[in-house]
Amino acid sequence: MTVSVLVPSSLAREATDKREATRKTGYVARAATVFRVDRLTVFPDPDGAGEFGDGFVETVLRYAATPPYLRKEVWGTRDELEYAGVLPPLRVATRTGSGSEGSGSLRQGIVTEVGADGRVRVNCGLQHPISLPVPDGMEPAEGERVSVRVSSREPVRAKLVDEPLPGYAVDATDLDSAVTREDAGLTIAASRHGSRLRPSRLDELAEATSTTAGDDASVDREFTVAFGAPERGLPAILDVPPGSIREEGETGRFDLWLNTVPNQGSGVVRTEEAMFATLACLNLME
Repeated sequence: MTVSVLVPSSLAREATDKREATRKTGYVARAATVFRVDRLTVFPDPDGAGEFGDGFVETVLRYAATPPYLRKEVWGTRDELEYAGVLPPLRVATRTGSGSEGSGSLRQGIVTEVGADGRVRVNCGLQHPISLPVPDGMEPAEGERVSVRVSSREPVRAKLVDEPLPGYAVDATDLDSAVTREDAGLTIAASRHGSRLRPSRLDELAEATSTTAGDDASVDREFTVAFGAPERGLPAILDVPPGSIREEGETGRFDLWLNTVPNQGSGVVRTEEAMFATLACLNLME
């Protein structure tokens, strides 16, 4: 499954201070982790940025995705991270391989030194940086983040592997580019102006997001979900009249617009709340 989530740079626009903005962004990171989102993309919303624009959200999301044992080395001291201590812990589930070649826990590391002998030193949260041979086809550079498969801590047995890093990745791009990526899959706009998501609709969505993976005909899913900001939903960000969404149902940049919190009891559903509600529903697709 490849799941991408798009959030606006203005998602913390209603926060009264940097502490609250950091906490709010942390819950977005938490939702992405709970539901195994592969990629979090921050798209610009300059008209609604408020006090916390100019890369604040992207920086906090990247920091939250960095394992605690690497944060000091990767980030040092930055103004955007003044209240990083209030971020909820993500506790990304360890990915364990199967078989003799894939056994052990997958950890994120950072290359601290590149040697001339085909080896690199990597800090991956063990007691000291460890020296590892570079597999064929890989050319890691100093400062690059890499995946390390650790099969034993005492004595240390580990190797560099060409596998996705645990947790979600973060990038920043405009909305149009994000929804037209090759792996975007079914593109969904989450909005109270969209069509209501009912249990019977999940089977249709499951079929629409399915791709056949490999010769064994196993099913993989690809979809992208975009969210708006508090009191500034996607119609406002995209300058799309809400009435046109109701009338046309599926229009514009997205394959469909979905209301995943029908009969909402609050006038505003915050971005992090909408993420939990939406991804929980889509997680039920079989």
